[in-house]
Amino acid sequence: MHNKNLMYKTFTYLVVLFMVLTLFTSCKKEYEKIEDIDETQIKNYISKNNLQNVKSDPSGFYYQITEPGTGDLFTNTDFVLYDVTVKSLMNGTQYLQSPTYANLGNYVGYLNSFFNSSLSTSIYYNIPAIRTAVLSLKPGGSARILLPSYLAFGKNGAGPIPSNEIIDLYIKTSAFRKQDELDDDKIIKFLAANQITAIKHSSGVYYQEITQGTGTDVIDEHSSLVVKYSGRFLDGTQFDSSDSYTAKLLEVVKGWGEVLPLFKKGSKVRIFIPSGLGYGTSGYGSVPPNAVLDFTIEITNVTNS
Repeated sequence: MHNKNLMYKTFTYLVVLFMVLTLFTSCKKEYEKIEDIDETQIKNYISKNNLQNVKSDPSGFYYQITEPGTGDLFTNTDFVLYDVTVKSLMNGTQYLQSPTYANLGNYVGYLNSFFNSSLSTSIYYNIPAIRTAVLSLKPGGSARILLPSYLAFGKNGAGPIPSNEIIDLYIKTSAFRKQDELDDDKIIKFLAANQITAIKHSSGVYYQEITQGTGTDVIDEHSSLVVKYSGRFLDGTQFDSSDSYTAKLLEVVKGWGEVLPLFKKGSKVRIFIPSGLGYGTSGYGSVPPNAVLDFTIEITNVTNS
């Protein structure tokens, strides 16, 4: 009887072990199958669209330098300002696009971490392909990355990106190494395109006086101001406004504090604020990181205590 129980237990153990091994093997084959499918689809896409000078990485992704840029190649310790577009390789659906009024920025060595709030998730995705591509670029250069799903957002997808989606990612680096230089260039181009004459303040803020004020009170950082204002991005999108907002200049974005003391009660001005004097690299609410701000402000009252 004892031997029969032992044999039964041994048999049961072997059956369970066999089932576990079978399940593990099938999962492994399924994972390898996804790799194979992605590889085939990417290769077929490259061939069908006659893409030239496409490089393959041992990890499984492909990339193409579409514009090499100028100067020296980026290194891991360089800070890079860049824009990205994320699409489906198979059907061209666009999932993400950097806003025209802002940009992304990071040290090249940290570009393996990808995060965008448009994904409706706080997860950082490990995508080393971005760093690899940028290391092949110079400032102002751009690249196209063909990412198999298992090296992108995987079987779970992310936000609008569905499961097992092969990604077509475009990255364009700025010719500028510093954010304030890029912001200044954006403002200058905006002013020229819209035929706006503005004065550049020593802080980097540009201002245009629309209506001259007649007040006599001096405005400084301790003054209590009542203003009517609207805040927009350079593409015209309004992100904030108020018909009667009261604050001291110490309580608002630095760009206001730099130029509003130049004016009096009754003044109406338009100011263009580089991101460093706005909401910086963190952004705020609906304002993304590194956004240039366009404010129209009317000073309706000034109080000095």
